[in-house]
Amino acid sequence: MASTYTPLGIELQATGENAGTWGTKTNTNLQIIEQVAGGFTQQAVSDSGDTTLSVSDGSTGATLSHRVIEFTGTLTGARNVTIPLDVQNFYILKNATSGSQVVTFKYATGTGTSAAVPNGKTVIAYAKADDGTNPNITMQEFGGDVVDDTSPQLGGNLDTNSFMIDFDDAHGIRDENGAEQLIFETTGSAVNHIDITNAATGAGAQIGAVGDDSNLNLRLRPKGTGLVEAMGATNPGSIQLNCEANSHGIKLTSPAHSAGQSYEIKFPTSNITAGTFLKVDSITGSGTTAVGQLTFDSSPATTGKAIAMAIVFG
Repeated sequence: MASTYTPLGIELQATGENAGTWGTKTNTNLQIIEQVAGGFTQQAVSDSGDTTLSVSDGSTGATLSHRVIEFTGTLTGARNVTIPLDVQNFYILKNATSGSQVVTFKYATGTGTSAAVPNGKTVIAYAKADDGTNPNITMQEFGGDVVDDTSPQLGGNLDTNSFMIDFDDAHGIRDENGAEQLIFETTGSAVNHIDITNAATGAGAQIGAVGDDSNLNLRLRPKGTGLVEAMGATNPGSIQLNCEANSHGIKLTSPAHSAGQSYEIKFPTSNITAGTFLKVDSITGSGTTAVGQLTFDSSPATTGKAIAMAIVFG
């Protein structure tokens, strides 16, 4: 009885076969298994047609008998890389070709699903060999490299099919187009962080500062001359300062800044639905009245424009 071979080229030696060469063949089989388990190889993709991957039975080095395959070459259009119908394995595939083209990893024939690998992206592809004529390949796409050195704990089912990746000295998430979407910077020996909490019906979701310190500020930082905006949906937005332990309001602190600079609270100046320019529940005195570090003018100059945004104390 003659030896047979698996779809990935491993020799299944029959009883009594290969006298005197059994050891050599066994070593070759072990090398193939090692390639399948964690081997890396590069595969040049043809720009003129499909690139067909095949196995040379009982030999090492076959592209499709490697765990990680990096596609290379310069392409002018989308191209296919095909595998035999009976191959069952999972692969880590990276499209490192030039030309911004998609490389599709698929079975040689049939109408089963395939793995379309965008340029510059890495995917995990599962070749199922689940049908004799129309087997399927499914995949999971990642925004950049499959993993980074932080072993992030990130929930699944991201709408953008993105994943935690490196951005030079920071980490973050890319969108489905490969663009930066969320960046996480780091602070040495950090003990405080941001907490995001969802909410049941009738309550608002929350972004809060939490950590080891008893009292924490929540800091919002625009870039350049940009502003921090409170947006409304269909109506102009409002900022409400809730009272806890009689300590509430707007506080302007005094970090070092350029000479001649001052702090401002800016309000809209265009015509908006009639509302309150500035509302303070309790204030005494007349003319110019100071409340904490804020100064209000009881008779500001107006041009008849009503402002709908209110800052509510209390």
